[in-house]
Amino acid sequence: MPKEFNPLRLDVQAFAEDGAHLSGTSSVGRCERLASETEGRGLEHVVRWNARGELRNPAHVHPEVWLHLEADTLLSLTCQRCLTPVDTPVSVQRSFRFVADEATALAQDDEAEEDLLALSRQFDLPALVEDEILMEMPLVPRHEHCPVPVRLATEGVDESENAAAVQNPFAILGSLKGRGSDS
Repeated sequence: MPKEFNPLRLDVQAFAEDGAHLSGTSSVGRCERLASETEGRGLEHVVRWNARGELRNPAHVHPEVWLHLEADTLLSLTCQRCLTPVDTPVSVQRSFRFVADEATALAQDDEAEEDLLALSRQFDLPALVEDEILMEMPLVPRHEHCPVPVRLATEGVDESENAAAVQNPFAILGSLKGRGSDS
């Protein structure tokens, strides 16, 4: 009979030793940090995730503990061009190698190509899913083609009026210099 694993308090070592699988869903609204990024829009969108444990070199004195994660969702972000909502698909596919503790993770981090995490018997898998989705979000979300015309800051301003209002800084300096020599 397969073991039951709790994603909120995952024993990563046992999960990897069993080569176990977990999957789950949640709404964006239940993920506090994701919900704050959406400004309250699209909270009903679903976050789907799958995790698989793997033990590499099981006969070795120190076998490698791995967790493979896939997740995806749709986030309603703000387009940085037109400032209207834009539904943005976000997906994650990442593998993590677990090491004995934080100090070991820090020491090996520069040389390792994979992501390193500290081994835990109380690992919060949904929090990792949320972290990875947050890191995968686009820095500048935007529509491919904005649904509303984008108004530029200088649009509608008469260039000749604007040029007259702004004086050349060197002309200002020249006039100050001229006043100083009259004295």
